[in-house]
Amino acid sequence: MDPIPSVESVENGISQKNAKKVSCSTMLTLAYQSLGVVYGNLSTSPLYVYKTTFSGKLSLHEDDEEIYGVLSFIFWTFTLIALFKYIFIVMSANDNGEGGTFALYSLLCRHAKLSILPNQQDTDEKLSAYAVEGSAETWQSSVLKSFFEKNPKCCKGLLVFVLLGTCMTIGDGILTPAISVLSAVSGVKLKFTGLHENYIVMISCVILVGLFSLQHHGTHRVAFIFAPIVTAWLLCIGGIGIYNVIKWNPHIFHALSPFYMFKFLRSTGIEGWVSLGGVVLSITGMEAMFAALGHFSTLSIKIAFTFLVYPCLVLAYLGEAAFLSRHHEDIQRSFYKAIPEPIFWPVFIVATCAAVIGSQAVISATFSIISQCCALNCFPRVKIVHTSSKIYGQIYIPEVNWTLMCLCLAVTFGLRDSNMIGHAYGLAVTTVMFVTTCLMAMVMIIVWKKAIVTTFAFLVFFGLVELLYLSAALYKVPEGGWIPLVLSFIFMAIMFLWNYGTLKKHQFDVENKVSMNRILALGPSLGMVRVPGIGLVCSNLVTGVPAVFGHFVTNLPAFHHVVIFICVKSVQVPYVDEKERFLISRVGPKEYALFRCVVRYGYKDLQQENYDFEDKLVYAIIQFVETEGGGQMPPVIESSPSLTLTHPNHEGRFTRSLPDFNVTVLGNGQLEGSYLKDESLDILKARESGIAYILGHSHAKAKKPSSIFKKFAIDVVYAFLSKNCREPDVAMSVPHTSLLEVGMIYYV
Repeated sequence: MDPIPSVESVENGISQKNAKKVSCSTMLTLAYQSLGVVYGNLSTSPLYVYKTTFSGKLSLHEDDEEIYGVLSFIFWTFTLIALFKYIFIVMSANDNGEGGTFALYSLLCRHAKLSILPNQQDTDEKLSAYAVEGSAETWQSSVLKSFFEKNPKCCKGLLVFVLLGTCMTIGDGILTPAISVLSAVSGVKLKFTGLHENYIVMISCVILVGLFSLQHHGTHRVAFIFAPIVTAWLLCIGGIGIYNVIKWNPHIFHALSPFYMFKFLRSTGIEGWVSLGGVVLSITGMEAMFAALGHFSTLSIKIAFTFLVYPCLVLAYLGEAAFLSRHHEDIQRSFYKAIPEPIFWPVFIVATCAAVIGSQAVISATFSIISQCCALNCFPRVKIVHTSSKIYGQIYIPEVNWTLMCLCLAVTFGLRDSNMIGHAYGLAVTTVMFVTTCLMAMVMIIVWKKAIVTTFAFLVFFGLVELLYLSAALYKVPEGGWIPLVLSFIFMAIMFLWNYGTLKKHQFDVENKVSMNRILALGPSLGMVRVPGIGLVCSNLVTGVPAVFGHFVTNLPAFHHVVIFICVKSVQVPYVDEKERFLISRVGPKEYALFRCVVRYGYKDLQQENYDFEDKLVYAIIQFVETEGGGQMPPVIESSPSLTLTHPNHEGRFTRSLPDFNVTVLGNGQLEGSYLKDESLDILKARESGIAYILGHSHAKAKKPSSIFKKFAIDVVYAFLSKNCREPDVAMSVPHTSLLEVGMIYYV
């Protein structure tokens, strides 16, 4: 029997990366653990769904038609969108086990060449994670691929569409904590009727400040209590739902008939249509579930949803509707009113904890999304802190965290009403779902090679349903719905301008590469004094010599004995295997000692290996030298003495060992190796002398003939973002004493 995985192994994505077949007990354990990470947001939706739905002009009549109609809409929305669309269809469209909007976009980019990343190579397609299905092309997929190839502007339009869904998801990271915590805390008013609304808002703000203030500690220390709390919460609301159905209205099950939906719209008209913006809140958290797929297996999430989350939430909505059918006057506080008196306080405490857990999951997902955007050149560089040395993927971004906190507090304190926050939340949720539906339709044609009839049926059915909800949410723009629109516009503007400026910068670097003929004409010494050590010239180019190198040697006629042109880039795959990380090649003849190293990362990879990056790089270069021309790597010598590498320019004593090589240090400081080539020994000697990083400190300027809009975008907005974002040396954790910056100005 397979061992039950720990929380660490679950967070490392063991299910989709390492284990194709797992035992039943392991799968059930994964399903249980997924409850705390994936379903915290979705499970707290009963706190505010009915309240928000009936917050407008929709009124209750004696015959309960409105209650039955809303319940029917909730049930079928939950069943069709959450169960059938996401669980049975969308979950299958994962990118090597990863889910979310970027995963779908990455999948499409690999199959249809939609990527606009500037430095992609044909060799990237040989990555093990890059594999595409070998099924034959259909005329539908060929036509769609050809359309995008002939219309590059449509590729940019698709990116903007993906960024729209991404920005709305980031908006969820602001609205979810606000509405969840405020709705949970508002239950205390039932016991303290004289408590002013201001105190509810203040208590909620205190909880939110505490939640965001603790983010830098990570959640790995308390994550083990997430699943028990969410499980207890689901069982509580499911049991209370059964109690309310039996006590108040056993015939409420009749409302599950879709007939009541049509009857509801016919009798309520525009008011009923507008109220659907509250109904859609019943499926909040489905996108978070899809995005969190990488931490678990598809089957485990399906098991948790189908056998616990779905029935418990349906019972909760049934029970609350049964209570409302006998207590019309309690519509704005129906959830807590429906709780039996003896268990009110325990349920209130669990509800508050569940709201915090659900908020935590969305905040963590926002950090992950921002990290992916940075990897794909769609967001300014930010500081990414790894909060756990054991759990892969737990990150914290200080700038984003405090920005989210300020915006969340502003929404909570400014609106002071969960109904208005719900209107904003509904618009964000439906927009993201519609983006996912459109991307899924493209995946069905391009990746799955489905027939046009099947794809059209999927797009029309789910697209029309979501457009119905989206139209209702748009009607509420003046009543809070403007918030996600404004936030998304701001985030999209930042992302698009950063992507635009980055592409223009790369285009300038390509057009101003140093000619190889000029390099070769200088001779092996490059016309300079070659000093001991290794020089790492960082650029975005995967071919050619960057302009920063020519600019440097023009002003300073000395350079290191070994020169390595480093290009750190992202590839349209979630992860790149360690064995495929470095792509080494020579630049010029052997005696020049010039190398190129392309360091490849996936959009979910952690680009912080600086604790041993230099040693990995040196090892990769030596491996390339030893195997060049069909040679073999030396055998591993277990008893070989280690080589201590120190340099006064490094902060602290930088000591590493290279156990694969039998290298000794002679009395005169020379290196001797029993198996290594002389060139490899020279590289090790240069490594012992130290490593220096040469980075271009560039400034963007719009060309004089440019339009006013372009000058504002480049000279003002992009310049401001570049000045205030993390510099490349900070992102790479380069020691200040090992850094050389070369000033550059590029015109776009």
